[in-house]
Amino acid sequence: MTNSLRHFRALISIYLQDGLAYKASGFIWVLTDVSTAATMPIVLSAAAKGQSIGGFDSSSIAVYYLVMLFITSFVQSHFMWEVAFEVKEGIFSSQIIRPVPYLQFMAARNLAWRMMRTMFFFPMFLILLWAYSGMIHSFQLHISWVAIAAIVLGHLVSFFFVMAFAMLALFLQEATSVFELYYVPMLFLSGQLFPIALFPQWVQNISKIFPFYYTTGLPTEIVVGRISEANAIPLLGVQLLWIVGSLLAFKWLFAKGTKQYTGVGM
Repeated sequence: MTNSLRHFRALISIYLQDGLAYKASGFIWVLTDVSTAATMPIVLSAAAKGQSIGGFDSSSIAVYYLVMLFITSFVQSHFMWEVAFEVKEGIFSSQIIRPVPYLQFMAARNLAWRMMRTMFFFPMFLILLWAYSGMIHSFQLHISWVAIAAIVLGHLVSFFFVMAFAMLALFLQEATSVFELYYVPMLFLSGQLFPIALFPQWVQNISKIFPFYYTTGLPTEIVVGRISEANAIPLLGVQLLWIVGSLLAFKWLFAKGTKQYTGVGM
């Protein structure tokens, strides 16, 4: 246990230094995620023309996207691209023979990125908060153990689902084209592009089937008060199911994929 913790801390330190060495690329990643929250409140407020859309007025629209942005910065994982590159180049070979299990290795990388992302994210969040302060008339945030649990579980849903999804790189000659398709359902069904409540009922029903809603959509709706704590608790159970299911899928794909992995590189 002591050795595992020491290895884990060492990996976090290494990848923090790596993030500091490549600050520009990290900043661009964060800027990409911020773009939605920077533009959609203006678009939807203009479309509303002072009226309410799906129960959202201009003030609640701005609050929704700011909360969504804040939660997304701690929840969403995107490292299947790195996994695909490392598998293709043969770097994956050195990672699976480390004295640290691959899942723990990736968890350390993920945590280091969360720390780096916070450093890049907060200045931009404060700028957006100032920019939309004129639109926000009144709001109430519902920060409770249910909301915090939903955020933590949402991150674990994203982490383990992306880990399982990333293992496709062990089976496909070129996985990046498949990974690009991930963002189409993710943006629409997670509530990042539009609040789920603005979609037709059949789309809302579909969103509850896939894991994307349980990453950012659910915790955001809890925090802004669109889902009560009583109604949210069963949904925490669905998050747990996605975590367990994704973890099992990762383990199966990892075991199968490493058996046929050649480690040649390009």
